[in-house]
Amino acid sequence: MADISIRFAGIHSPNPYWLASAPPTNTGYQVQRAFEAGWGGAVWKTLGEPILNVTSRFGAHHFNGRRVAGFSNIELISDRPIEDNLKEIYETKKLFPDRPIIASLMVEPKREKWHEIVKRVQDAGVDGFELNLGCPHGMSERGMGSAVGQHPDLVEKTTLYAKEAAEVPVITKLTPNITDITATARAAQRGGADAISMINTINSLMGVDLDTWNTIPNVNGLGAHGGYSGPAVKPIALNMIGECARQTDITIPISGIGGVSTWQDTVEFMLMGAGGVQICTAAMHHGFSIIDDLTEGLSHYLDEKGIASVSDIIGASVEKYTDWGNLDLNHKIVARINNDICINCNKCHIACEDTSHQCIDMLTDENGHDYLKVREEDCVGCNLCSIVCPVEGAIDMVELVPTEPPMSWNERQAALQMLNAD
Repeated sequence: MADISIRFAGIHSPNPYWLASAPPTNTGYQVQRAFEAGWGGAVWKTLGEPILNVTSRFGAHHFNGRRVAGFSNIELISDRPIEDNLKEIYETKKLFPDRPIIASLMVEPKREKWHEIVKRVQDAGVDGFELNLGCPHGMSERGMGSAVGQHPDLVEKTTLYAKEAAEVPVITKLTPNITDITATARAAQRGGADAISMINTINSLMGVDLDTWNTIPNVNGLGAHGGYSGPAVKPIALNMIGECARQTDITIPISGIGGVSTWQDTVEFMLMGAGGVQICTAAMHHGFSIIDDLTEGLSHYLDEKGIASVSDIIGASVEKYTDWGNLDLNHKIVARINNDICINCNKCHIACEDTSHQCIDMLTDENGHDYLKVREEDCVGCNLCSIVCPVEGAIDMVELVPTEPPMSWNERQAALQMLNAD
């Protein structure tokens, strides 16, 4: 069987699945249950000055019959005494010495504050620290979380402060609530981070109750923005991980977070540059037992591909991720409808006729049967018809033999400039 263990920022883990810093890692009881189930590691719920949480703190986006397509929370960092957390970290590490425990930390961006908490938590035997510079609600209003993570200079300084006191690896957790996450990734690296993790949750308002007009969730009639997570944020997380991974000057490893729910998601994240993944919402939705499907599915996939170690796939797709200006303008695909499978629901025709390029015709054969056919000379290969089609295999997107050599927009512009120069 393939080896699914990882070494992330010098930290060994029996598999790439860590529980993210969140409600599932709030107590020693929970983390020990997770380790008993088979999770590779855990990032303990963020420690700092204990706070008061509100009740009614979660909300979910259910879509088209799917429960928890997205998840939102207005919960803050640990509301338990730090002494209780440290005692349970120590006990848990003694029981599971082979499972990494990473302590998530959040304090004000002051050197003495970071030195104090790092030294205090370090003594409990943690394997690393994750600096929570991404929480978008509650703590950010107090000058912490994303209020720090949105400023590269503060990310660099905070990372440096933690590194000055830390004797174990430091992972800087980045906020997605920013224009360019590569700027803060570089800042973390300049500050000495051993790794970065992304993404933290996205600013969100889950909804409004149409009967009461209260926000969802609401606390005594009032609501506040929260952090969005779950399957719906996966494309955003993949993009941000890929953007950082493809920068040649960002060389530290990436812990991938954001909508990972299946082993397939794990493979995608690792192909795009993640050295391991962290999971929260899927565990909250389905419980810790999902680890069996995650590890078994990943192992079987690697075996079928003939890949000896999960580490061998890290970043394998990064070179395929580029700027739009490098894409081949002469590449051509078209849609082809398999009428033996097509159920004539006409969704492809409606979508193409109303919102795309009007290249799917409704025709009638010699027996009086209606059928659909793509005018390939007018098809731009946008994929819309295959996306809306409810029947697997009814529409294929077919690559045509090229009639012209590859030509990107950047190459075209460069050629035009040379012609103008002549």
